[in-house]
Amino acid sequence: MLYPTPRPTSSDERVLEEIDQMREALRHQVRAAPAKWTSGMRKYLTADLVAASNSIEGFRVSTVDVEDLFAGERDVDVSAVDREETLAYQRMMTYVQTLHDAADFRYGKGLLNGLHWMLQGHRHTPRSPAGQWRRGPVYVSDARDPSIAAYTAPGAADVPALMAELVDWLNTLDGSHPLVRAAMAHLHLVSIHPWADGNGRLSRSLQTLMIGREGVLAPEFSSIEAWLGRPGNTWDYYRELAARGADYRPDQDVSSWVRFNLVAYHQQAQTVAKRIERSGRVWEALEAFVRALGLDSRMATALHDVAMEGRVRRSRYEQAEALSVQQAQRDLRDLTVAGVIESVGRTRARFYTVGPRFPEEVREIAREPFTLIDPYRQA
Repeated sequence: MLYPTPRPTSSDERVLEEIDQMREALRHQVRAAPAKWTSGMRKYLTADLVAASNSIEGFRVSTVDVEDLFAGERDVDVSAVDREETLAYQRMMTYVQTLHDAADFRYGKGLLNGLHWMLQGHRHTPRSPAGQWRRGPVYVSDARDPSIAAYTAPGAADVPALMAELVDWLNTLDGSHPLVRAAMAHLHLVSIHPWADGNGRLSRSLQTLMIGREGVLAPEFSSIEAWLGRPGNTWDYYRELAARGADYRPDQDVSSWVRFNLVAYHQQAQTVAKRIERSGRVWEALEAFVRALGLDSRMATALHDVAMEGRVRRSRYEQAEALSVQQAQRDLRDLTVAGVIESVGRTRARFYTVGPRFPEEVREIAREPFTLIDPYRQA
């Protein structure tokens, strides 16, 4: 038995309508932006959701470090474990991103276990098999005291039937709003806990996949994983899951879970729209700055990373502008000589950060804070 999908209240319907309007506006915003801007934004948002979802499980790598790892950098100051978890999540998320418009798509046991293998294959052991349903009990430890089981999942013998029911549910539309169904899929999967490890990240990724399959926005623009990974939101996430009880009790009202997710959707849409708007203003200011210096306009790409994320590496700039190693090195050297950026570190570990002549007005735009609205608290 799965949790019944709650009927939305009038407040829920209002919030869903607002989310739909915001996401449609965001779709047009993305389409209207230059391809160079959106390409960089896609990479950033993907790195941000990977960093956030992994952080919930205790693997802490900053978004900018995740971006560097994605670019193939080897000299990133992260542990071997965090590096492997990050790259595994990237491989799985890359596949999820390709599925958003796949024809003849269906959910199935093979798909879910395949995604799990991409995420956990490097940890496969006979006692903790990747890509296979678990063979024994599994518990979720209390975040405040690891010796306490905050949640005990259904017995291993019940997993195949529960997952078969979930797959059937995933492939059968019930008239619910797609965002509500995605939130429910997350709850179903994380509650069944079908694998020995990696259940939280797979549940969040399933939600991301379902949002992407809706067809309004690509998964990286739609995922709430980055929102869930913010410290205060993570505690609310734990608390909302804990409210379901210490064991599997599907015959209950989960309206508060849906409402929690609707807030996440709403605020993440606000965040992405603000990020795109602010990123565009930074681009325009930097392009004017580079022109005034008589430098090649492509150098604005390197400076954009410095403004928005605090640093740039040669490899990322090289890939973003399809340059040779020598061209990228020459551009960064010219910017360094001009005092716009300055280098930190040596050889392969080198990166570039703000120099004394970096335009302060651009940094102010990049640092400008914005306010998020709680849709349920609006007047």
